[in-house]
Amino acid sequence: MSTRPADSDEINQALSKIAAGDQNAWGDLWDRQRQWLSRMVELRMDQRLRNRISASDVIQEAYIEANDRLPDFLRDRKMPFRLWLRFLVGQRLLILHRHHLGTRKRDAAREGHLDSSTANLADVLIAQGNSPSEVAAQAELRSYLCEALEGMDATDSEVLVLRHFEQLSNAEVAELLEIDPPAASKRYVRALSRLQEILARRPDVFESG
Repeated sequence: MSTRPADSDEINQALSKIAAGDQNAWGDLWDRQRQWLSRMVELRMDQRLRNRISASDVIQEAYIEANDRLPDFLRDRKMPFRLWLRFLVGQRLLILHRHHLGTRKRDAAREGHLDSSTANLADVLIAQGNSPSEVAAQAELRSYLCEALEGMDATDSEVLVLRHFEQLSNAEVAELLEIDPPAASKRYVRALSRLQEILARRPDVFESG
């Protein structure tokens, strides 16, 4: 049986203060989540939206919604706080995708997964390596990474993004994907090994280890 992720003692203490009416505690708690939420948006946002909205725009809109819905969440905490925030941010991003790009509702299940963020992940990897300066070389490297990443198992890829790039815990990943923690852990190890193989094929860009 899967083990449901739990909020940290720090988050629980902050939520208790917020429930008691401490508004400063809410602002501090949100600020501590902002960085990883922004990383999630950067990975998930469609490339075509980048000239129209920024990650900070998405986060700000999600904050307003979270602030409005916080009393309901505190009365009935059906999910861990971090996953609740991530859900609100993801929904806000989905709405923006639909508004600006006409994304169909039937495609909602695919939003935010590697089939729509492979290019973003490739950009993150290029930024972490010693990428070539020439435009043509950059484009060739990006194409290589996209093709290699798209060849990975879809669930393995999603586990990799959630664990390695969004920095969620194994229990959080298992909860999101509705799989057992041991299965999530196994998939992460497999996907990370695959990623290392992909990067090792370009030693001119990515250092070993």
